[in-house]
Amino acid sequence: MDLAVGDIKEGRVTGITKFGAFVALEGGRSGLVHISEIANTFVNDVHDHVQMGQQVKVKVLNISPEGKINLSIKRAAEPAEQPQQRQENRAPRQYAPRETRTQQPVPAAAQTSGNQDFEDRLKKFMQESDSRIADNRMYADHKQRRRGR
Repeated sequence: MDLAVGDIKEGRVTGITKFGAFVALEGGRSGLVHISEIANTFVNDVHDHVQMGQQVKVKVLNISPEGKINLSIKRAAEPAEQPQQRQENRAPRQYAPRETRTQQPVPAAAQTSGNQDFEDRLKKFMQESDSRIADNRMYADHKQRRRGR
């Protein structure tokens, strides 16, 4: 069976852990559905959303060079099945514009890849944070060495 990123396949849940569920696909291959890819809502316990032996529809997110397959149940759901973000009877929130905004608005093309954009920004933040922490440690060590003289 040929698998490609983006394919939607049927599978059977073969294992449930605290971090996700393992799904057996056709052709004897299996993959992991991470807890964050189980449902569009917060998942505290995977058992609340899937059961052992349950048939599920999954989307192939990634296939690593080692052969590990990352799957998603929530992304395989058709748009009509996904919960709506806003209830129809509620008016949208109105926010006052920020006068001191320093960042440029995000282009519409960048908004389509929301999760990837968030992951990229998080990765950049973590790198900058690690760099600042290293600088602070170096400065503190330098200061301590000068006091010892």
